[in-house]
Amino acid sequence: MRVVWIFGCQERISPGFREDGRIGAQMPDGKSDGRSAGRGKARAARAVRRAHAAHFPGASVHASLASEIGLRIVRGDYPPGTILPNEIQWSRTFDVSRSAVREAIKMLAAKSLLASRPKIGSWVEPKERWNLLDREVLAWYAASPDREDFLRTVQEFRHIIEPEASAFAAMRRSEEQMAEISLACREMGEAANLQERTRADTRFHLAILRASGNDLLVPLGVLIESALDHLFIFTTRQVGDQRLAQRLHEAIEKNIRLRRPAAARNAVHRLLENTDEGIGLAGR
Repeated sequence: MRVVWIFGCQERISPGFREDGRIGAQMPDGKSDGRSAGRGKARAARAVRRAHAAHFPGASVHASLASEIGLRIVRGDYPPGTILPNEIQWSRTFDVSRSAVREAIKMLAAKSLLASRPKIGSWVEPKERWNLLDREVLAWYAASPDREDFLRTVQEFRHIIEPEASAFAAMRRSEEQMAEISLACREMGEAANLQERTRADTRFHLAILRASGNDLLVPLGVLIESALDHLFIFTTRQVGDQRLAQRLHEAIEKNIRLRRPAAARNAVHRLLENTDEGIGLAGR
């Protein structure tokens, strides 16, 4: 009995491997036993399915496949301009149907990560065409090796949007919106772990965008929610003085509650400067 590894899965095959490495028992006359070959191929196929099954939980195989390919594109496995494997190759690589591959490719094309043309196939689009406001693309980008640069981009976006949004919130917020902001701020201070704190932090900032009363900011905030989650996890780990960070958030909450637009704007600037320091320290 021989132990071999097929796509990372241990298989015990007896006597299905020939000395030349092909599947099938080697007969004394040098011919292969077809039945052994068939069994060996079936075992190899099962090994491939086991190796890739973890990538595709649940019923939506094409969505999981799109996520896997999309992550590979965003992290740089396939640079812009690269011709991607064709439908048959993807199908064999992941042991999925060709129809699942077609649906996955359509999903990625809708996000502008790739384009397709008959007789040419699919290729990766230039990065400037990617829909970075897509939830899934943001999540893949935040998980890529270049995530620190991406998080700095998110931070720059916050500098552009959040100070004025907070000033508008101080002028326009309702009592219900104020209660939502105050609750998120309080839950940040009471959080028992990193995950609870970052989720409360995200809720705090999204609540301010909603309270600004600008209809464009609300969907924009929802779209970047996953990016904010990653940013806050990253910076919370880097910023040592969480009590200072909490006080800065409380200053924003207080000035919005007291309807002080200029003070709320300045409080956000101070918070962002504190976050900038955390990102800068992490990048050195």
